[in-house]
Amino acid sequence: MTTLVDSEELARCIRRIAAAIVDEAPRDGADLDRLALVGIRRGGVPVAWALAEEIARSEREVPVGTVEIALYRDDAATALPDPKIGPSEIDFEVRGADVVLVDDVLQTGRTVRAAIDCLLDYGRPRRVWLAVLFDRGGRELPIAPDFVGRVVEIEPDAKLEVVTDDDGAPRHATLEGSATA
Repeated sequence: MTTLVDSEELARCIRRIAAAIVDEAPRDGADLDRLALVGIRRGGVPVAWALAEEIARSEREVPVGTVEIALYRDDAATALPDPKIGPSEIDFEVRGADVVLVDDVLQTGRTVRAAIDCLLDYGRPRRVWLAVLFDRGGRELPIAPDFVGRVVEIEPDAKLEVVTDDDGAPRHATLEGSATA
């Protein structure tokens, strides 16, 4: 397993995504007073909290929620033979909100599709964006991120993992397998 992205570059990705959310979302019609982040369990939750902390540096508090998508996946029987299911926690009004779904790694799009289904059980947001630290390609569904930290080209069977510290904050990203040429 090799370190693909160190802690400094990961922090830069988070700063860049947070700045893009604050700067670009209003140009896309978002009301920053109705902005919320929703982390997709497991990998997206620490990224969502890191983004909220970074956005708070610009003197804007953003509520953070989480969605557990295990039961919403269309491939749950094959992809999750022994799922670890946690709770979804959304303590703000989703209806009419401008929501940024957050995940660590985007590949097939199935996790994001499931997260949208779960989010809609809480109400109908005005708009949903997608923010990911890494876009590794390999889509099976027509889903693309609105905010991305880094696009990486790695083999389909390689494993890209964002490692967190003891406090749950994203620290670095590792790669098991190989990058493409």
